[in-house]
Amino acid sequence: MWKHKHLLEISYLSAQDIESVFTLAERFLNFMNRGVRKFPALKDFSMVTLFFEPSTRTRISFELAARNLSANVIHFDTSSSSLQKGETLYDTLKTLDAMGFDFMVVRHKWIGAAHWVAQNVSARVINAGDGTHAHPTQALLDAFTIKYFLGTLQDVRIAIVGDILHSRVARSDAVAFLKLGAEVMLCGPPALLPSQMKRENILLTYDLDEALNWADVVIALRLQKERQKQGLIPSLKAYNRDYGLTPERLAKIDKKIWIMHPGPMNPGVEIETAVAESNVSWILSQVKHGVAVRMALLYLLAQVKN
Repeated sequence: MWKHKHLLEISYLSAQDIESVFTLAERFLNFMNRGVRKFPALKDFSMVTLFFEPSTRTRISFELAARNLSANVIHFDTSSSSLQKGETLYDTLKTLDAMGFDFMVVRHKWIGAAHWVAQNVSARVINAGDGTHAHPTQALLDAFTIKYFLGTLQDVRIAIVGDILHSRVARSDAVAFLKLGAEVMLCGPPALLPSQMKRENILLTYDLDEALNWADVVIALRLQKERQKQGLIPSLKAYNRDYGLTPERLAKIDKKIWIMHPGPMNPGVEIETAVAESNVSWILSQVKHGVAVRMALLYLLAQVKN
């Protein structure tokens, strides 16, 4: 039985919790595939999205998921809010909480921001990304996508490739995949692959060809240029040469491997457009599944008394 009021980290969920999200998400997905896109489940609920960092997929996915469930949805525009007049984030949260929102979906550059919000409001809080730390709903939709196509994550080999150092997705994905029985390999240049990420069932390699030959599924990560310090990589061209997913590199692999990417992509850097749009790519399916997974999560959170 679901008992969590918030979703702050994937590590707080058991494998059974994750499977309960998947079961409900698959039901919603089946309904949507048949053209049913409106459900009355959250007609008495309201949600505010507070994104202090840019977002396309996550924010719109959450807003669409909530609207599909008939919730009232408000996006908090930080650029035109009283934060620009000097109001503190704490006072802003207290103001929004006094308005009675049932859900707050929070993205912030500060590690631990969602935890802090959850401690200061009565609403249910969902972490939509906190700095380089965690992105639990991305992990849920990534794991759901793999299970949807392969039927299981048990013993599936998943390589996460690229800018591991700055990736909240890599950290959350690895935790979710291991909980569900997968094997995980992290691959990237030495400066972007922290050694402390190595643990039981997590392999590390600097060799992309080794990762591709080992994996059943490969998740390419966006090179986060906005977080990069000078000197971590020699150049974008060199990065693409050594760690880019290209048709030529994949053609050398003597088996079919499936390609994923959490978006947004840097075409010609970590992945070529021809790969992203190929018949081994699940990238657009990730986007579609994200709506169903977030619908399921909102529904489950709503069952917990506020």
